[in-house]
Amino acid sequence: MRIALSQLTTGPDPEKNLRLIEEWTRRAADAGARVVVFPEASMACFGTPLAPLAEPLDGPWADGVREIARATGTVVVAGMFTPGGEGRVANTLLATGPGVEESYDKIHLYDAFGFRESETVAPGSRIAVIDVDGVRLGLATCYDVRFPELFRAHADAGAVGTLLAASWGAGPGKLDQWELLVRARALDATVWVAAVGQADPGTGPGPVPTGIGHSLVVGPDGIVRAALGADPELLVTDLDVDEVGTVREKTSVLANRRPEVWR
Repeated sequence: MRIALSQLTTGPDPEKNLRLIEEWTRRAADAGARVVVFPEASMACFGTPLAPLAEPLDGPWADGVREIARATGTVVVAGMFTPGGEGRVANTLLATGPGVEESYDKIHLYDAFGFRESETVAPGSRIAVIDVDGVRLGLATCYDVRFPELFRAHADAGAVGTLLAASWGAGPGKLDQWELLVRARALDATVWVAAVGQADPGTGPGPVPTGIGHSLVVGPDGIVRAALGADPELLVTDLDVDEVGTVREKTSVLANRRPEVWR
């Protein structure tokens, strides 16, 4: 399966960001991508007041993404914000395209490194997977990458890969952590992990997560197969779905689990 990771930088204006999504999706489609994955906060970057711009999944911004997916014949996965109740929003991944309509609300909120996402965002409570041409893929967002249980849950649900959208905070050691965690989650669950982040906007470290770039695709054996630098760029690569079964025959971490010991 050919996928594209769209490592761009979004701003505070949802309409301008939608035009970026259209431009980058067309580029990915021209390169033969079946799935196009955009970062967390594609609708509007962090640091923007979220509640006033949040829209429901049947609102105009999501419908704009659906039209882009329909026109290009691709499945588009993009981060947006939906109403979450009690003055907060949900940090939502929309996955839409021919034969696909799903959403995922970020389960693990980024209350770390001096930032408190939970003050403005309500947590999700369910995993989400999508089926594209018979290939099952899980959905995850940014801070989720620190929690292996979610990626194993994707594998248990039949997924051979996880699409991870992020707006990774900058700072000392954060790039090393990003790469290490993505590789570890691929190994934990023996799945492909395609991780796309916001490109580095060049503003330096701060409490509001923006992006560091360095999107990457990791195989089920934990080996990096493709990676980008810090700047805006499109990564198009093929996932060998059959490789998951081969790796699981050799590295039986899912079959060898003993969850009853930890309960």
